Amino acid sequence: MAQQVRGVIARGRGEPVTVETIVVPEPGPGEAVVKVQACGVCHTDLHYREGGINDEFPFLLGHEAAGVVESVGEGVSGLEPGDFVVLNWRAVCGDCRACRRGRPWYCFSTHNAAQPMTLTDGTPLSPALGIGAFAEKTLVHSGQCTKVDPEARAAAVGLLGCGVMAGIGAAINTGGVGRGDSVAVIGCGGVGDGAVAGARLAGAAKIIAVDTDARKLEWARGFGATHTIDARAVDDVVTAIQELTDGNGADVVIDAVGRPETWKQAFYARDLAGTVVLVGVPTPDMRIEMPLIDFFSRGGALKSSWYGDCLPTRDFPMLVDLYRQGRLDLDAFVTEEIALDEVEAAFGKMHHGDVLRSVVVF
Repeated sequence: MAQQVRGVIARGRGEPVTVETIVVPEPGPGEAVVKVQACGVCHTDLHYREGGINDEFPFLLGHEAAGVVESVGEGVSGLEPGDFVVLNWRAVCGDCRACRRGRPWYCFSTHNAAQPMTLTDGTPLSPALGIGAFAEKTLVHSGQCTKVDPEARAAAVGLLGCGVMAGIGAAINTGGVGRGDSVAVIGCGGVGDGAVAGARLAGAAKIIAVDTDARKLEWARGFGATHTIDARAVDDVVTAIQELTDGNGADVVIDAVGRPETWKQAFYARDLAGTVVLVGVPTPDMRIEMPLIDFFSRGGALKSSWYGDCLPTRDFPMLVDLYRQGRLDLDAFVTEEIALDEVEAAFGKMHHGDVLRSVVVF
């Protein structure tokens, strides 16, 4: 039976979001209805509201979520009502060329729920990243539900659903940070601090956090940064990173901002044969012009990180276990807990850099 619940809707480009009644259908084959317990306010949700993803309004926002499975549809196995899950937006298909080659974290045909959630007048909603979790309940594909330790705090582990996982994975999965490496992270919001935490987990010897905000640099220290650089206070970020790495540059440099100027800093701030990881999301209009010889002569690897190249079934339970053991402080990412009708205000705080994450708690 379909249910009516409250959800956060973006009706038009740049318009303030509203809390409205939405209709969540009974799960069909391969689907699940999840009672959401907590959902983080991610910059991607703001991108949706601003029309920066696509124009398929109205959107049901929210995607960094954890909750409890309420019901499942026909053919669902390995998932049942009562399971505590973190939602993910890359439910692998198992069939595409990436999956068949044993690289499911690159899956090119990920699953979402087949049925739409709607407004009460029948207008279909576009759920953010196929999830739509700024709602008391949401309909997802069962593969978007990853079971984790039910004793974990929903407000903390739900953040693995996007930004924190993207950052941790950018360091560990994409960047391949190893013991004794030097790492620089440019941009220390939620994703950047995730990368700092990931580098620390991987055993990096030197972790350099770069930002223009003293508060964010202090947060980065809490997640494991050994050195910080205030980009406003130095003549050149590249030189500052080199000075902290014996003049060589870092083994891995992670751009968690996603702008041409920060990517160039990352490129030139790495050691010879070092690795650049782009995890910050650029806009379609951004361009880079550089000497091609610099790409050849410096060697190494230039990588983009999709969702931290994570495999939710592998990575979420492992990271939740590390959290439960006290080795990964996911609670520190939660700046504030808010109600559903405070999402619009949370966008403002995020835009001004006042929070790492506001988290809606139901």
